[in-house]
Amino acid sequence: MLDTWSLRVLVEVAARGSFSAAAEALSMTQPAVSRQIGGLERRVGVRLFRRSPRGVSPTPAGEAALAHALEVLDGLRNMSARLAAFRDLETGSLRMSAFPSANTVLVPEAIRRFRGAHPGVEITLVRHDPAGPLPAIRAGAVDVALVTGWELYADPERARHHGDTTTVGLDDVELTPLLDEELLVALPAAHRLASRTRIRLTDLAGEAWIEGAFPDCLGPLTELTEALGAPPRVGFFCDDWNGKQALVSSGSGITLVPPLARTAVRRDIVLRPTEPALPPRRLYAVTAPPPHRGPAAEAMLGLLGELIAEYRR
Repeated sequence: MLDTWSLRVLVEVAARGSFSAAAEALSMTQPAVSRQIGGLERRVGVRLFRRSPRGVSPTPAGEAALAHALEVLDGLRNMSARLAAFRDLETGSLRMSAFPSANTVLVPEAIRRFRGAHPGVEITLVRHDPAGPLPAIRAGAVDVALVTGWELYADPERARHHGDTTTVGLDDVELTPLLDEELLVALPAAHRLASRTRIRLTDLAGEAWIEGAFPDCLGPLTELTEALGAPPRVGFFCDDWNGKQALVSSGSGITLVPPLARTAVRRDIVLRPTEPALPPRRLYAVTAPPPHRGPAAEAMLGLLGELIAEYRR
């Protein structure tokens, strides 16, 4: 097999017309260059240069070898430049996926900041994979997926609770906990309980509830049932974020909203914490583990951490 150094020596000898000139350009001795070309000719089985007292010139085989050598060396230079651009986040791509309530505020702001910091990287938001976030990350279809613990618990491999600052490995993916969200109840501004600062869940036992698509739903219904003292009466199902808000605003029913989405809530809706507080919903970023996680995904993880820290403050 030919090595790149031999190809470089071949190119220099052809360009300069002598072994001594090529040796000077390459910081080698003239005998070392001669041996390099001789060894290359033995490996390919043909003479590549005509030798004469006035210098050397390529044979027809040497001309063909020179053309291929230039192509190979140019390709290697281009590859190095492109990979360096990925390392420096000057180019490349990043594919994200997230659930609807995360897409109301958190994800758009993360995308805005990422584009400002790395304008050469193409960032896209793709549809949440119906098979779940973990298979999409494993298949390389998504680089960063925002998920909730509810989704992970539905995964056959299941995820366990960990501290907020712990990065969790789960086979060939990595879960980075971002935030525990204490879900808020959404009421129309004219609701009889809207003036309260905290809503007792037992006072909502007779209300019609609006269920949504997983994971923007009422969550583990057994826990909500225990808190209400009776199963919630689900009167409406709507997986559209704006549609759910319209139903709440019209007085048709009530629902649960994660705090991260509260700035996207209509002004004629009030959000209140509950008593007792419902079990929190944990937000995770799912990525491939190092060293398979690319620099763009690493940068997005850092941005998400900054945004969550700002939210906590």
